[in-house]
Amino acid sequence: MEILPTVEKEFPIGKDIRASVIWLHGLGADGNDFAPIVSQLDLSLDFGVRFVFPHAPAIPVTINNGAVMPAWYDIKQMDVDRHVDIEQLCKSAKWVHDLVDREIARGISSDKIIVAGFSQGGAVSFEAALTYPEPLAGIMALSTYFATAKTIQINPIHRSIPIMLCHGSLDSVVPESLGMQSLSLLEELGFEVGYFGYSMEHAVCPEEIKDIGNWISKALCDS
Repeated sequence: MEILPTVEKEFPIGKDIRASVIWLHGLGADGNDFAPIVSQLDLSLDFGVRFVFPHAPAIPVTINNGAVMPAWYDIKQMDVDRHVDIEQLCKSAKWVHDLVDREIARGISSDKIIVAGFSQGGAVSFEAALTYPEPLAGIMALSTYFATAKTIQINPIHRSIPIMLCHGSLDSVVPESLGMQSLSLLEELGFEVGYFGYSMEHAVCPEEIKDIGNWISKALCDS
């Protein structure tokens, strides 16, 4: 099993760890990107959560003139349809499966594991979570799009999985129209989705962090 290098944070420190959030960064970032947010989530839980932030491998990215940078997959064209390397995306999803497997081996029940991601990481989170062979606690997709909606083989076990979509109305990198398209695609597939919109660019804002903390707490308590 090939395990990606990760940054890990436990919250609150000293609590018995009974849940995990595997959180993927966006293009050109790394696992340190969202780690500082953990202490701001104000989780209302009587148990601890391990946050796992993996580092994507460095690969050439076509839309950035072939520059090598951390990426979950190549993006070939920056148009509304997002021509991405589906094979690479699915390989990244398998790496997420390995991380979920490792959390289970560490004593976490699969239904206490959330798969999350920002931008590119969010696209991988859809593929990874909806194809995983065991029940999960939820999917948290931030400022992203459902890149594999036409090819994904959804495991029926996830038909009632909680899904949180967040997007900024001022996002010029991944326009909110792609977030709304993801919402429509998921609803057409029968999923119940919580959609949260913010007046922000391709980023995370304080209001969103508060909503994320509340959503994680509810998803883990209900699972």
